Amino acid sequence: MTDIVLAGYGLAETRAPHHRDPLDIMAEAAILAMRDAGVAAREVDGVFTATAQASLPSLALAEHLGITPRYLDSTAHGGSSNLSHIAHAAAAIRSGAIDVALVVYGSTQRTALKDTGTRPAVAHVPPFEAGAGALFPIASYALMAARHMHEYGTTREQLSSVAVAAREWAALNPAAQLRDRITVDDVVASALISTPFHKLDCCLITDGGGAIVVMSAERAAARGLRGVRVRGLAEASEHLTVSAMPDLVSCGAVLSGRAAFEQAGIGPEDIDVVQIYDAFSINPLMILEDLGFCAKGEGGPFIEAGHTRPGGKLPLNTSGGGLAFTHPGMFGIYTVIEAMTQLRGEAGDRQVSARTAVAHGIGGTMSTHATLVLEAPAG
Repeated sequence: MTDIVLAGYGLAETRAPHHRDPLDIMAEAAILAMRDAGVAAREVDGVFTATAQASLPSLALAEHLGITPRYLDSTAHGGSSNLSHIAHAAAAIRSGAIDVALVVYGSTQRTALKDTGTRPAVAHVPPFEAGAGALFPIASYALMAARHMHEYGTTREQLSSVAVAAREWAALNPAAQLRDRITVDDVVASALISTPFHKLDCCLITDGGGAIVVMSAERAAARGLRGVRVRGLAEASEHLTVSAMPDLVSCGAVLSGRAAFEQAGIGPEDIDVVQIYDAFSINPLMILEDLGFCAKGEGGPFIEAGHTRPGGKLPLNTSGGGLAFTHPGMFGIYTVIEAMTQLRGEAGDRQVSARTAVAHGIGGTMSTHATLVLEAPAG
């Protein structure tokens, strides 16, 4: 089977509300990624994007960049979309349908919030849950957290430790938006939003975008590129709404993780660094368990013990994640870009010793999942 590599990436970061179009942000990230990979727009023949703010986004971006695509994919199922795009791009490359893929995301949700005072329309309450008066999606995740606390004795302090660790990593990342270190007491003292979540348990709302160039390892080698190898990739979903979730303390990550590790031929014990979409503090805790990095019910003590912080045995969300680095909506692409940054040895003060990484994206209310197992460039 053809080996696939991630040959380049680009980040279009914006710290404050502005008046750029999401397409402009996507184009900036794409140009940076192509430059990083040494690829011209005319060489790209597959474009994969997802955004809640544009119609026909892949075609629009292709036209904007002067790309004549042989393959378009605008699959959109939340924060796992871009990881799914990498899986779809890999399949298209292996089939011979395309040679070079561009996977892109961009959003101006912070600007939209400032201009209108409302969240984007995508943040609607599911019709069968509207009667409960729940605020979507935070109440759904809060329900999972409360159930995890009930079943396993997970504590408020353990949830807070997720946010504390995120800030410790963010303090090492010059691009992070929240770099001040915090304590468990700071998290608990912040405003209560949806029990048990306080404000500091919740992700940022920002503008921004990212892009990744995907190609075969053979093509990358011919260009002298040291691409990050994709060893395993898998997708899974079990429900859409939290009211239909089979188990409030477990999710589709069990399935996507198992399949990705099987494909990679390695297990959780072989992974050096992990990046997980952390929209809320419960996310990394549950996903670490479901991917097999610790037993069910042990995610809280594992994080509280400091294992995921700088210097810990399993570095997690080394950019600061969605809780402290940035969060322009579908954060999944950022998990992959940070994994690439670490595996290429380009992370600066937050650099860890890593040959292998996992990136995991989540869409909806723990609804869709995509897991990538990655390996550092050879040499």
